[in-house]
Amino acid sequence: MNRKYTLLLATAILAAPGSRGMAHHAFVTEFLPDQEGEVEGRVTEVLWANPHIRYGVDVQLDDGSTEVWFLQPPGNLPRYRREQWYEDTVQVGDYVRATGNLGRNGMKRLYATCIYLESGRQLGTCVAQGFTTAVSADPNVDYTVTTNDYEVDISGYWMNRYNFRATVDDLEPKPMPFTPESRAIYESRQFGDDHVLRCLAPGLPRIFGSPYSMEVLDGGTHYFMLFLQNNSPRWVWMDGRSAADDHPLTSMGFSTGRWEDRMLVIETTHLEPGWLDGSGYPMSGGDGTRIVERWTVAEDGLTMDRIMTIHDDLYTEPLVRTRGSQRADAADGLMESPVCDPNGHYRDLYERGLLEDTLYR
Repeated sequence: MNRKYTLLLATAILAAPGSRGMAHHAFVTEFLPDQEGEVEGRVTEVLWANPHIRYGVDVQLDDGSTEVWFLQPPGNLPRYRREQWYEDTVQVGDYVRATGNLGRNGMKRLYATCIYLESGRQLGTCVAQGFTTAVSADPNVDYTVTTNDYEVDISGYWMNRYNFRATVDDLEPKPMPFTPESRAIYESRQFGDDHVLRCLAPGLPRIFGSPYSMEVLDGGTHYFMLFLQNNSPRWVWMDGRSAADDHPLTSMGFSTGRWEDRMLVIETTHLEPGWLDGSGYPMSGGDGTRIVERWTVAEDGLTMDRIMTIHDDLYTEPLVRTRGSQRADAADGLMESPVCDPNGHYRDLYERGLLEDTLYR
């Protein structure tokens, strides 16, 4: 059969609760539970992002023309990582075949429950359903959280407007110690490049300078920190562990901590590339970035001076940002942050004629 798109089933395949179709939170609004198809072609685009990844595929038709189809597998990035499915598992130029549910209203989309690679590997729910069917917890392990008897207790609610200043061009030293590469990146930035305006998590090092409050909890093996900006969580491991070999790059990275008298020293690696601040100074991320924070708690325990040092290959010297925090009652402001809405940002892009380029680059 020459045409590489086929309607496989015209009979009803009702998606009962718990089936692969209904596992997708918007499945029935985007795809047809009673019609499955097959798409085969060359990968032209890889969009690797939560909540759904997407592969663009060029499909050759019988008449020699080409259709662009998009494969949208079920699941999310944490699930794919458990299945050893990474951003480079399927690459532009690869030839793939996929089966799954067709898109509604004639949309050239496939809910790709199974993707077949040229190597013979299969990806999707045809390989792993993603559900735990048996108890795997070890009965000999105590999974409960036990706090530590540290000399200094930082657990509780902190307001970060103490010694605050805007996180724009606030890094020392001045002038910025650019390398030629970072200067070129900085000078080429354009309106709309800031990922925070799209409501993506600011991550480190930017959230360090945020005026939004935070809560710190002692989780025994780690500190759990909840920053109210973007409702962002952070884990600082205190048990001496190292990052796993396949630990992904994330907005908060992988953080380890230790106490030195009244100072908590936190080191962070495995950060995504991004911006150091709102003015667009670039951060290399990955092996090129390491951040060291020193949180010094006052003798009375009511305030905390925080100093961040950023070591990044894009700069000839380390960069320093300073902030502070003070104790407060949780009732003074510990509440879920209002959801971020990128509508205003996309309207700005539209009015400048930049929307299409920003969406598809």
